[in-house]
Amino acid sequence: MTLPVFVDTNVFVYAWDSSEAEKQSRATAWIRSLWDTEAGRTSHQVMNELYVTLTRKVRPAIDRATARRYVRTLEAWTPVLPSLDLAWEIEEGASLSFWDALIVAAARGTDAAHLLTEDLAHGHEIAGITIINPFEVDPAQWAREHP
Repeated sequence: MTLPVFVDTNVFVYAWDSSEAEKQSRATAWIRSLWDTEAGRTSHQVMNELYVTLTRKVRPAIDRATARRYVRTLEAWTPVLPSLDLAWEIEEGASLSFWDALIVAAARGTDAAHLLTEDLAHGHEIAGITIINPFEVDPAQWAREHP
């Protein structure tokens, strides 16, 4: 079993966004790998952001029924609600935006030690969570290094 990985909204969005084929391919590979190994983790915040982004921001937009089905599949990843107290502590201690602090706090609320996102610095550790940029590390390579 691969170590659990918390996935941020941007990775799911890139898997749907065909405007950047290379990022779409890499994001899809990561998500597929996490499904195959049952190592994916996420939060209700990510699911909410994903739905809004897929139905209102990507072009062409995804129809609501398809977006709802996709977002609902993420319930299998046992989404969490972050601790607000922890998010505020991370916001102050790591000088993050509140939204990024909520993501890190949610990752801490799972058994994940890694956060897959392009929004934070690859390799840095924040509140015990190591950041992985999905476009800098191949999922197969990562799985070999983190069995």
